[in-house]
Amino acid sequence: MAEMTRYEHGVPSWVDMGAPDPQAALIFYSELLGWEGQDMGEEAGHYTIVSKNGKMVAAISPAQQQPGPPWWSTYINVDDVDQVTKKAEAAGGEVVVAPMDVMTAGRMAVYRDTTGAFISAWQPQDHPGAQLVNQPGAFCWCELGSSDLEKSKRFYADVFGWGWGGAPEYAEAQVAGRSIAGVMPRPEAIPAEVPDHWLVYFGASDVDGDAHKAQSLGATQVVEPTDIPNMGRFAVFLDPQGAVFALYK
Repeated sequence: MAEMTRYEHGVPSWVDMGAPDPQAALIFYSELLGWEGQDMGEEAGHYTIVSKNGKMVAAISPAQQQPGPPWWSTYINVDDVDQVTKKAEAAGGEVVVAPMDVMTAGRMAVYRDTTGAFISAWQPQDHPGAQLVNQPGAFCWCELGSSDLEKSKRFYADVFGWGWGGAPEYAEAQVAGRSIAGVMPRPEAIPAEVPDHWLVYFGASDVDGDAHKAQSLGATQVVEPTDIPNMGRFAVFLDPQGAVFALYK
């Protein structure tokens, strides 16, 4: 599955990041992943849609006032963001950004889940989400590092209706029986002051080659290229401005 025109309720559909220097971020990811950017203008807060082979894959925007390094945000496609927001509150989450319209693109909200990770909901109108996924240079997976795996599973099941598969130490969130995200205990190497967070993966045609290129462009390698038995190969990085991301084949 590569080209997308719509997403089911509960499926991750979009990723974006707010960068202190959005132009530098655009240059880095364009060099690494082959992206092309289109600034949507002042009315849209200079939100820049990035495309791969003419298909929308993600976005980069100026950072909002926030502590700590920038991060990639994950958006979950929903049928009714207002109803999902009520579920997030009832499940013990915090509403960080109340449901709001984004011009005619769609309607969104941002939550902090019950272990402190940020997650966003997206109800599409003109903007359905990423038009290209599961390809080199496109969003292909997201994964939560959680300080309380069972608490996280309850929250996301209650809010987005996720079912669960996978293994005890790596839960796979499922929609209609299809795995769409992962939840794992947060790695011990992550400093205690860093909150739980979602990690965004982008497809790579050559993880080792792209890892070398990422570092030559100023990224810091956090996890070296590593095989996942019978599944694939991945690596994790901090981009030059400190945002964490992963590559996967």
